[in-house]
Amino acid sequence: MAYLGEPQQTIAVLQKYNFHFQKKFGQNFLIDTHVLERIIEQAGVTKDDFVVEIGPGIGTMTQYLCERAKAVAAVEIDKNLIPILSDTLSAYDNVEIINDDILKVNIAKLAKEKNGGRAIKVVANLPYYITTPIIMGLFESHVPIDSITVMVQKEVADRMQVGPGTKDYGALSLAVQYYAKPEIVANVPPNCFMPRPNVGSAVIRLTRHTAPPVRVSDEKLMFRLIRASFNQRRKTLVNGLKNASDLPYTKEQIEDAIQSLGLPLTIRGEALSLEQFAALSEYFSSL
Repeated sequence: MAYLGEPQQTIAVLQKYNFHFQKKFGQNFLIDTHVLERIIEQAGVTKDDFVVEIGPGIGTMTQYLCERAKAVAAVEIDKNLIPILSDTLSAYDNVEIINDDILKVNIAKLAKEKNGGRAIKVVANLPYYITTPIIMGLFESHVPIDSITVMVQKEVADRMQVGPGTKDYGALSLAVQYYAKPEIVANVPPNCFMPRPNVGSAVIRLTRHTAPPVRVSDEKLMFRLIRASFNQRRKTLVNGLKNASDLPYTKEQIEDAIQSLGLPLTIRGEALSLEQFAALSEYFSSL
């Protein structure tokens, strides 16, 4: 069987269907078998796994997933790719192709029906403009997920795994690390894709925590505090929280909260760890 990870096979399929890349869907197809094997290996897919693949494209990675997993649900938004996927995946009976926007798919229901509610694995080569909403949507919906292994823009992968005080540290770093342990498992240069993107990419594996590393009584409040502190990076934490329209606290309350953590009032949000944001959230919850 011909694997689509080989560039000439991808070209043949695209020509056969006269397929044109759609900029609005951020389509870049992988054409490197080594990278594909690395993703599958790092995702740890076995015959026990039900895998949801986001953005299968023409089915390049889906072929590998079908061979390793118990079953695969491939969610593709571009209806022009559906007949291509039906063709390239015709040899497999353990795949379901879903033509929909992943943000609208009820993944919890899918996991319940196809995997008895057990934790699923998510694998994706994501369009870069929608990486964050998809990953956060998966975590916040509390779908049973074991891990998410995704190809993303290199700088987004960096942002997910850095700690306080670094320039890439932000709301995304904290949100991802609250839900999962992030680990970059491969760097992927632009020449591994068709068409070539203008930026480097990386594969990052997010292994879901069994329990979050910090305990907070109000998760939403903690994330509102985090967002407010990074909305205006150059401002102090006091001003960031005071200027946030969705936080009702006075300047005095905010200053008391920061001092209760033993922190100086001149501190900026980017200097706080997840533990400190959790403590801040607990302080405000008790007011």
